[in-house]
Amino acid sequence: MPPSDHFDIAVIGAGAAGLMAAIAAGRAARERGVLLRIAAIDSAKKIGAKILISGGGRCNITNEVVRAQDFNGMQNGIAKVLRTFGVPDTIAFFEDLGVPLKREETGKIFPISNRARDVVDALLAAAASVGVEIVSGMPVTSIEPGFIVNKLIHADRVILAAGGRSVPKTGSDGSGYALARRLGHTITATFPALVPLIVTPGHWITAISGTSVDAELSVKSPTGRVLHRHRGSMLFTHFGLSGPVVLDVSRHWIANQPATLSANFLPCETFDSLEAMLLDAGRRNPRATVASVLRGRLPERLLNQLAPDTPLGRMTKDDRRRIVRDLVDFTLPVIRDRGFDYAEVTAGGVPLEEIDLATMESRRCKNLYLCGEILDVDGRIGGFNFQWAWASGRAAGISAAWGQV
Repeated sequence: MPPSDHFDIAVIGAGAAGLMAAIAAGRAARERGVLLRIAAIDSAKKIGAKILISGGGRCNITNEVVRAQDFNGMQNGIAKVLRTFGVPDTIAFFEDLGVPLKREETGKIFPISNRARDVVDALLAAAASVGVEIVSGMPVTSIEPGFIVNKLIHADRVILAAGGRSVPKTGSDGSGYALARRLGHTITATFPALVPLIVTPGHWITAISGTSVDAELSVKSPTGRVLHRHRGSMLFTHFGLSGPVVLDVSRHWIANQPATLSANFLPCETFDSLEAMLLDAGRRNPRATVASVLRGRLPERLLNQLAPDTPLGRMTKDDRRRIVRDLVDFTLPVIRDRGFDYAEVTAGGVPLEEIDLATMESRRCKNLYLCGEILDVDGRIGGFNFQWAWASGRAAGISAAWGQV
């Protein structure tokens, strides 16, 4: 690319939000009979690397129901952006690109092919069809006044879609935050979200690696007040804890330090209901054990750790109550998270208050638009973060092309 190459729009970042922004800008311009020169610039040599690894390589495009309350951030602002491009719009968009979709029992929506590669290929083809020029393997280190990118490229408008800090090997290394700061924005504290958690080395949790259980997790303040509660599948691993419920709750545990994380392994039971169940079982059969009463409701390997073989008829009140407490309110010995290398998304970023959410244009820098993970928005697991990328990217692209969504 020769020095001083001129583009109408330069999109910084060619991930989910950036590609959608470039496609939307190109389409919006052509609908008005205008041909814009658009570049999508990415530091990664392989475009769409983060999309390719998402959903176990299947790409969880969206969810059947996406609401503002599925996200952390400025709720009314998130809702405003999501309304511009909803789930039916996303489904229609990808099916028009030749990527038929399917809904799974969880509500997650995937390509019928189960191939994330099909999603990336379709996005790249759509970008090419409206003349978007993909520039790969080019880290953007500077955007000077007048939108001179890397002292090489001049752009009339810039869309900043450089992502957050999660999975930096894909190119999402947090460099976009420095660019946003230089262009007048502030950045809220950033930390991993949707990230597995590590427990004390040698704890029995690591000995039952591969076991999963339906659990309700609670983040608690040092005084014991419940700050956040979530239910779902939890997976015990060789390092600690993973699975959907752990990923969803992780950002709340991190954000509220010093906080603890506790698990109810029998979400339909309370301390009182479980103790009453065991008392009744002991009266009917004194030789029954906690494990025999709960067999079928909990994995054997978990029962072996929490439920001794002592017959209920011989168990002391204190021992029974300790076991009940462990089953419905077990303090998980979490010491840290696995970090950005293993996080699916970044919490924190450019505050939505600094963005005109009708256009995604910066309130701090005219003709600068922001979308995707660089903004202070993070959703729970299940396709929600992709829906934010599609909606915010499309809004930024259309607005950059002709000023409104």
